[in-house]
Amino acid sequence: MTLTFQDLNLNAPLYNAIEDLGFTTPTPIQAEAFNVVSSGRDMVGIAQTGTGKTFAYMLPVLKNLKYSTQDNPRVLILVPTRELVVQVVEEIEKLSKYINNRVLGVYGGTNINTQKQAIAEGVDILVATPGRLYDLALSRVLQLKSIQKLIIDEVDVMLDLGFRHQLINIFDILPERRQNIMFSATMTQDVDVLIGDFFKSPQQVSIAVSGTPLDNISQKRYNVPNFYTKVNLLSHLLRDTGRFNKVLIFVAYKRMADRLFDTLDEAFHDELCVIHSNKTQNYRLRSIEQFRHGENRILIATDVMARGLDIDNVSQVINFDTPDYPENYMHRIGRTGRAERKGESFIFSTEKEQESITKIEALMQMQIPLIDIPENVEISTELIEEERPQIKERNNPLKRRDEDAPGPAFHEKSAKNSKENLGGSYKFKIAAKYKKPKSRGDKNYNKRNKRK
Repeated sequence: MTLTFQDLNLNAPLYNAIEDLGFTTPTPIQAEAFNVVSSGRDMVGIAQTGTGKTFAYMLPVLKNLKYSTQDNPRVLILVPTRELVVQVVEEIEKLSKYINNRVLGVYGGTNINTQKQAIAEGVDILVATPGRLYDLALSRVLQLKSIQKLIIDEVDVMLDLGFRHQLINIFDILPERRQNIMFSATMTQDVDVLIGDFFKSPQQVSIAVSGTPLDNISQKRYNVPNFYTKVNLLSHLLRDTGRFNKVLIFVAYKRMADRLFDTLDEAFHDELCVIHSNKTQNYRLRSIEQFRHGENRILIATDVMARGLDIDNVSQVINFDTPDYPENYMHRIGRTGRAERKGESFIFSTEKEQESITKIEALMQMQIPLIDIPENVEISTELIEEERPQIKERNNPLKRRDEDAPGPAFHEKSAKNSKENLGGSYKFKIAAKYKKPKSRGDKNYNKRNKRK
């Protein structure tokens, strides 16, 4: 039996907002989490990125959030990146269209005094990154004594980014009597420890195993020898603008993102944008909005930046680099094929990346179909710095032959420098050598004088 939003027993303002958004059926995580969150129990939700987690916790929270004139926030939502703060605030505002509440997002990289002023004006729901929240709490402008519900979204990413100590510090300054709600795409050991330390008998709601491939995503892979051949193959695919109309390209790290952007810029200048953590906040938000609204059809991103972002109608996800962790592959391809639409994913793998492919296929318990590189794609022999073999220095080889092995660390000393253990007679030899004068305290001196 398929649940509808009518079965969730929401109130009229929420029904009106959902109707305006055109939604009729809740996603599995929304249906499963609603009663648990409504009950006030601690909850841990395990669901893949793109399954509607924001609405899963906000629908029951907004239903039970009474109107209040108090200034201090009652609901705190922690997310790992600035982009997610902006996105979650937008989602809450959509659901709150007919509800009188105050929502505020705060994050680093912007003027903290402006945020202090906004907090002082009063807020009901606060969405924040851990670092900026802790800074605001220490400044005494933000009072957390009224927090009734703590929601941590994408907690596995938060721990990967090194926010563990900040999270623990935040737990310490929150009221003990509160409801804890946590959402994660994967259940790692770090997440498990955090739950054990701070949650009280949480109920777990798990939707689909982390490695379950989405049925509506067609997956393909190419074995590609090097970076420039990957670029040639990627350019070949991107020229089909009808099929590849909204493409998200994942790379391993920031330097690779910039390198790929620079390489593709000449051919796809006006269609291309890039996001990673070294870009300014305004640049990142502008790139995401331009991609979301179709002004740019190609977005190059690193894993951390694109995690959790809700971008509709992504036609293809292209894994330019094969991720080291198979779970990251699942998060990447989950960017396409959303809301029951069909999607495509491609993965480019060099010889060194084959081990990672094996791990991905083991996690999914299926093989990704291997496709031959099209004949008109040039196979490049040019290598980037990371791909070139390490050149051994002529006079400093990594492996030495036996005859080249270094000798002893020290040589035999000359006779005059050699030392001999003389035992107790040593001091007498030294005295004789340097003809040390006898003192009046010397017993032999006194004996000689008595004889005289």
